[in-house]
Amino acid sequence: MPEIQKQIPLLNSDGTITEEGWARSPLWTYNRENIAASKLRIKEWDYYSVLSPTKGFGITMTASDLGYAGLFAICFLDFKAGTFQQIDTLSVMPLGKTGFPRVNDSGIVSFQDKKLSLRFETKNGKRTLEFGSDSFVTPDGSKGIKGMIELTEPKMDTMNIATSWKENRKAFYYNTKINCMPAKGQFVVGNTNYEFDPKTDFGALDWGRGVWTYKNRWYWGSVSAWIDGKPFGLNLGYGFSDRTPASENVILYDGKIHKLDEVKFIINTKDYMAPWKFVSNNNRLDLDFKPIVDRNSYMNFLIIKSIQHQVFGTFNGTVVLDDGKKIILENVLGFAEDVLNHY
Repeated sequence: MPEIQKQIPLLNSDGTITEEGWARSPLWTYNRENIAASKLRIKEWDYYSVLSPTKGFGITMTASDLGYAGLFAICFLDFKAGTFQQIDTLSVMPLGKTGFPRVNDSGIVSFQDKKLSLRFETKNGKRTLEFGSDSFVTPDGSKGIKGMIELTEPKMDTMNIATSWKENRKAFYYNTKINCMPAKGQFVVGNTNYEFDPKTDFGALDWGRGVWTYKNRWYWGSVSAWIDGKPFGLNLGYGFSDRTPASENVILYDGKIHKLDEVKFIINTKDYMAPWKFVSNNNRLDLDFKPIVDRNSYMNFLIIKSIQHQVFGTFNGTVVLDDGKKIILENVLGFAEDVLNHY
């Protein structure tokens, strides 16, 4: 699996990736002008999850420009009750005008309509997430969600990957996953106030740019936690694009990435709340996953179809670092998903 170690342009002039592989920092320069596809097909997205394992709640925010549509969402998760509430909205034909930055270490993404507002600002190693919706309905019938969260990005490795599709090498996936960003800030849901503590709570980012083929099914799992006083992260995923050049399976421990090869998700797709299992092909990962809440959604608007199961729960088991050190996970909060998209 080639590890990229120098800064390079992402795309050649013909729209193919210059060099496929993975990296410990975002070394590819996203050159949108070289994309060999209609503006209708270009996808740009930022997805944040911020979880509090000690207090039992979390929030996720999605901002995406899919070319012919934009999808924006705020989701509140209550792990004690095993519930989620979400509000989302679509924008029509944004065609890249949402204004996603070309880099993931600075810039602003913002969106507002009658249903919700989102604003993500990245500057000097801090990510400020502002969000709100007067229409958001809480479980007790009260209305509204509003808050601001600040994530601090430590100096550490991140997971970065650039791959294409076998059936179309001009369709590409450029992705950065950042785990273990200490979270502070607060938000109000209805009449209840929630506050993140940077000593215990982490945020994570899925930053992506690309052109996809029409039909895809992918699997993704993520963990950000403290284990033995060290920040620990997992990013697991496959099914999306041709992963022959590189996988996005990594362990993050104390700021350093330990690369895994292939990982398999074993899921009962008739019951996503049944236990899951995760195993690697080289015996470096063996995890059981106990679901708490299935953030599921189904969307079918003719050309856009999406079936999503993002399941939050706890991981138990072992992972092995590059040097052979074994890390034990005991009831570590995280999520894993199985998503089928046609768009």
